[in-house]
Amino acid sequence: MSDPQALVPELADIGAALYRATGNRSVPRATIGLIQLRAGQIVGNTYLTMMHTTSLRKAGESEERIAAVASWQDAPYFTEAERAALALLEAVIRPSARGERVSDELYAEVAAHYDDKALATLAIAIGQVNFFIPLAVIGKPLPGRKPSEQWT
Repeated sequence: MSDPQALVPELADIGAALYRATGNRSVPRATIGLIQLRAGQIVGNTYLTMMHTTSLRKAGESEERIAAVASWQDAPYFTEAERAALALLEAVIRPSARGERVSDELYAEVAAHYDDKALATLAIAIGQVNFFIPLAVIGKPLPGRKPSEQWT
Protein backbone atom coordinates (compact mmCIF):
# COMPACT_ATOMS: atom_id res chain seq x y z
CA MET A 1 0.00 0.00 0.00
CA SER A 2 1.29 3.44 -0.79
CA ASP A 3 1.21 6.22 1.83
CA PRO A 4 -2.32 6.20 3.36
CA GLN A 5 -2.02 9.86 4.34
CA ALA A 6 -1.36 10.81 0.72
CA LEU A 7 -4.35 8.72 -0.35
CA VAL A 8 -6.65 9.98 2.41
CA PRO A 9 -5.40 13.42 3.50
CA GLU A 10 -8.01 13.64 6.26
CA LEU A 11 -5.97 11.02 8.12
CA ALA A 12 -3.58 13.75 9.26
CA ASP A 13 -6.48 15.66 10.83
CA ILE A 14 -7.69 12.54 12.63
CA GLY A 15 -4.22 11.77 13.97
CA ALA A 16 -3.71 15.37 15.10
CA ALA A 17 -7.10 15.46 16.83
CA LEU A 18 -6.40 12.22 18.68
CA TYR A 19 -2.97 13.50 19.73
CA ARG A 20 -4.53 16.71 21.07
CA ALA A 21 -7.23 14.75 22.89
CA THR A 22 -4.66 12.58 24.68
CA GLY A 23 -2.48 15.60 25.45
CA ASN A 24 -4.92 17.10 27.94
CA ARG A 25 -2.46 16.38 30.79
CA SER A 26 -4.81 14.12 32.72
CA VAL A 27 -2.51 11.19 31.90
CA PRO A 28 1.26 11.64 31.66
CA ARG A 29 2.60 11.47 28.10
CA ALA A 30 5.05 8.83 29.32
CA THR A 31 2.16 6.55 30.31
CA ILE A 32 0.52 7.03 26.94
CA GLY A 33 3.83 6.27 25.23
CA LEU A 34 4.24 3.09 27.28
CA ILE A 35 0.80 1.78 26.32
CA GLN A 36 1.41 2.65 22.68
CA LEU A 37 4.72 0.78 22.72
CA ARG A 38 3.07 -2.22 24.39
CA ALA A 39 0.32 -2.25 21.77
CA GLY A 40 2.93 -2.36 18.99
CA GLN A 41 4.61 -5.27 20.75
CA ILE A 42 1.34 -7.16 21.23
CA VAL A 43 0.39 -6.94 17.57
CA GLY A 44 3.96 -7.78 16.58
CA ASN A 45 4.49 -4.72 14.40
CA THR A 46 8.04 -3.44 13.98
CA TYR A 47 7.02 -0.01 12.73
CA LEU A 48 4.80 0.75 15.74
CA THR A 49 7.30 -0.73 18.17
CA MET A 50 10.20 1.27 16.73
CA MET A 51 8.17 4.48 16.42
CA HIS A 52 7.04 4.40 20.05
CA THR A 53 10.46 3.28 21.31
CA THR A 54 12.02 6.25 19.52
CA SER A 55 9.41 8.63 20.90
CA LEU A 56 9.95 7.38 24.44
CA ARG A 57 13.72 7.78 24.11
CA LYS A 58 13.32 11.34 22.80
CA ALA A 59 11.06 12.07 25.78
CA GLY A 60 13.84 10.94 28.13
CA GLU A 61 12.57 7.51 29.15
CA SER A 62 15.23 5.15 30.46
CA GLU A 63 16.39 2.17 28.44
CA GLU A 64 15.38 -0.09 31.36
CA ARG A 65 11.75 1.08 31.25
CA ILE A 66 11.56 0.88 27.47
CA ALA A 67 13.05 -2.62 27.38
CA ALA A 68 10.88 -3.81 30.26
CA VAL A 69 7.54 -2.82 28.71
CA ALA A 70 7.31 -6.26 27.11
CA SER A 71 7.47 -7.86 30.57
CA TRP A 72 5.97 -5.05 32.64
CA GLN A 73 4.09 -7.41 34.98
CA ASP A 74 7.26 -8.43 36.81
CA ALA A 75 9.50 -5.44 36.10
CA PRO A 76 10.22 -3.05 38.98
CA TYR A 77 10.34 0.07 36.79
CA PHE A 78 6.67 1.04 36.63
CA THR A 79 4.34 2.85 38.99
CA GLU A 80 1.09 1.26 40.08
CA ALA A 81 -0.77 3.76 37.88
CA GLU A 82 1.32 2.78 34.84
CA ARG A 83 0.73 -0.89 35.62
CA ALA A 84 -3.01 -0.26 35.73
CA ALA A 85 -2.87 1.53 32.36
CA LEU A 86 -0.83 -1.28 30.80
CA ALA A 87 -3.25 -3.88 32.18
CA LEU A 88 -6.16 -1.90 30.73
CA LEU A 89 -4.48 -1.78 27.32
CA GLU A 90 -3.87 -5.52 27.35
CA ALA A 91 -7.46 -6.23 28.41
CA VAL A 92 -8.78 -4.19 25.49
CA ILE A 93 -6.29 -5.48 22.88
CA ARG A 94 -6.36 -9.15 23.87
CA PRO A 95 -9.80 -10.77 23.95
CA SER A 96 -10.53 -12.86 27.00
CA ALA A 97 -11.63 -16.47 26.74
CA ARG A 98 -14.61 -15.49 28.92
CA GLY A 99 -15.55 -12.68 26.57
CA GLU A 100 -15.16 -9.98 29.23
CA ARG A 101 -12.30 -7.66 28.41
CA VAL A 102 -12.35 -5.14 31.23
CA SER A 103 -13.43 -6.81 34.44
CA ASP A 104 -14.96 -4.86 37.31
CA GLU A 105 -11.79 -5.56 39.29
CA LEU A 106 -9.55 -4.13 36.58
CA TYR A 107 -11.80 -1.10 36.17
CA ALA A 108 -11.66 -0.49 39.92
CA GLU A 109 -7.85 -0.77 39.85
CA VAL A 110 -7.56 1.72 37.00
CA ALA A 111 -10.13 4.05 38.61
CA ALA A 112 -8.10 4.02 41.83
CA HIS A 113 -5.30 5.78 39.92
CA TYR A 114 -7.16 7.86 37.35
CA ASP A 115 -10.16 10.19 37.57
CA ASP A 116 -12.96 10.16 34.99
CA LYS A 117 -11.18 12.52 32.58
CA ALA A 118 -8.01 10.45 32.78
CA LEU A 119 -9.99 7.22 32.24
CA ALA A 120 -11.54 8.74 29.14
CA THR A 121 -8.08 9.87 28.01
CA LEU A 122 -6.70 6.35 28.48
CA ALA A 123 -9.59 4.97 26.43
CA ILE A 124 -8.88 7.52 23.69
CA ALA A 125 -5.14 6.65 23.74
CA ILE A 126 -5.96 2.95 23.41
CA GLY A 127 -8.39 3.78 20.62
CA GLN A 128 -5.76 5.95 18.95
CA VAL A 129 -3.23 3.15 18.75
CA ASN A 130 -5.94 0.70 17.68
CA PHE A 131 -6.94 3.12 14.92
CA PHE A 132 -3.43 3.03 13.44
CA ILE A 133 -2.75 -0.71 13.85
CA PRO A 134 -4.45 -1.72 10.57
CA LEU A 135 -2.44 0.87 8.63
CA ALA A 136 0.79 -0.38 10.17
CA VAL A 137 -0.04 -4.06 9.73
CA ILE A 138 -1.56 -3.87 6.23
CA GLY A 139 0.59 -1.04 4.86
CA LYS A 140 3.85 -2.39 6.28
CA PRO A 141 5.62 0.95 6.74
CA LEU A 142 9.35 0.74 7.29
CA PRO A 143 11.06 2.13 10.41
CA GLY A 144 13.51 4.95 9.84
CA ARG A 145 12.13 6.15 6.54
CA LYS A 146 10.79 9.64 5.87
CA PRO A 147 6.97 9.80 5.97
CA SER A 148 6.81 10.04 2.18
CA GLU A 149 9.06 6.97 1.84
CA GLN A 150 7.98 4.76 4.72
CA TRP A 151 5.16 2.83 3.05
CA THR A 152 5.97 -0.11 0.82
